[in-house]
Amino acid sequence: MPDIHVSAAVIVDAEGRVLVVRKHGTTRFMQPGGKPEPGESPVETLIRELHEELGLELTDADLQPLGRFVSAAANEPGHRVVADAFSASIDPDGVRVQAELAELRWITPEDAAALPLAPLSVEHLLPLAWPAGAR
Repeated sequence: MPDIHVSAAVIVDAEGRVLVVRKHGTTRFMQPGGKPEPGESPVETLIRELHEELGLELTDADLQPLGRFVSAAANEPGHRVVADAFSASIDPDGVRVQAELAELRWITPEDAAALPLAPLSVEHLLPLAWPAGAR
């Protein structure tokens, strides 16, 4: 199964909600982020993608590494996504939909149960944002 390498952000607000986004022409919500440009590190990729997609101005000091995770790709059948994930906490008023994004939502664990989510979000990233005792 071919791999798609990405950087992804688990972004939370002061209320414990997590930011998910949906790209144009897709149905599943996922963590913001994207694919690297040649020569970019995972954190550089994420900083660029968050600026392009959401208008965020973050530095590497704003992002805490969470690890590398592998799941089936949400939008590319027959592929798997290999994600370097980072966490950040931001003010929800500081984000806006840009670039290839169609929609963003700040969700709670209850909201997540009713949304079509990417496998990476369900299997790995949202459980990091909401430990079992918090759900």
